[in-house]
Amino acid sequence: MAEIQNIENTEAAIEAARNALIAEQNDLFRTSWAMDPSVPGQIVMTQGVAALSPEALNAIGVSVIAFDEFTEENDPYGTRDFGVIKVLNDGEEVPLYWKIDLYDTSYGYGSDDCADVTKTRRVMTLLLPSEY
Repeated sequence: MAEIQNIENTEAAIEAARNALIAEQNDLFRTSWAMDPSVPGQIVMTQGVAALSPEALNAIGVSVIAFDEFTEENDPYGTRDFGVIKVLNDGEEVPLYWKIDLYDTSYGYGSDDCADVTKTRRVMTLLLPSEY
C-alpha cells in the first residue's frame, strides 16, 4: 500500500511541475503579448471584440498583460490559461474573457506535449462572454 502511495505522490509531483512549467510559459506568452519568440503563438479575437473602440482594444492589451488574479476557481490546474477582465468601451464597462489554448506546430490539433515549446503553439483568444 505504501508503494502505491509513493507512486501516486511521484505522479502528482510530476504533474504539478509540468503544470508550473506550462504556467510559466503561458505567463511569458501573455505578458509579452505574444512577442517573445521563445514561446511561439498568436493572439486572435472574435468579431465582437474587434468591433470595440480603439481605446477599448488598447485597454484589453494592457489589462491582459497586467492580469494576475489567478485563483483556484479560475485556474484549477495552475496553468494560468484563462482570465476575465473588464474594459471601458465608449464609457460602458465591458467584460471580456481571454483563453490560451495549446496546439501542435501546425495549429491543427492539440499539442502532444504542452510543456515542450518546440512542439507547442499557443493561441490566446479574446472574446466577449456572449460569444463563448
